[in-house]
Amino acid sequence: MLVTMACLWLASGGRAPASGNANEDASVSFHIQTDQAENPNLVFPVESGGQTLYFRRMPEISTRDIEAFRPFPGDDGAQTYGIVFRLTNAATRRLNNITTANQGRMLIAMTNGRPVDMVRIDKPVDDGFIVIWKGVTEADIRVYDKDMSRIGEEKKRRR
Repeated sequence: MLVTMACLWLASGGRAPASGNANEDASVSFHIQTDQAENPNLVFPVESGGQTLYFRRMPEISTRDIEAFRPFPGDDGAQTYGIVFRLTNAATRRLNNITTANQGRMLIAMTNGRPVDMVRIDKPVDDGFIVIWKGVTEADIRVYDKDMSRIGEEKKRRR
């Protein structure tokens, strides 16, 4: 259904995790790997598996592209959660183009300001879903529940 999980460890060098406060907005973004030679103002580094990878600051997919979500126990022995996101039609087409053109590169998921998971793109994704396999907290899910619908539920208010 999606890209193959990469066996990489993510440094948690992002912003503080969401605490579930009422004034927080849900945020999710997916960033494509790029070269270090790209403009330093347009990339950010992530230490992973003993090497430094660089990702575009401008997300390929972000919160505005999400129609609904569904959490599930994460791939890390139920210490965290994963989330399936259903994309809008426009984002589905964009993700298909991105994954077609960038096979072999990494895609990093950021939730509420911090890196949580990374996958290697191994084939085009055209089904309208994108997955974070691990690293999402209960507090993150509570924040998402305030702004997004769960897959299979009626539409909720959106920012």
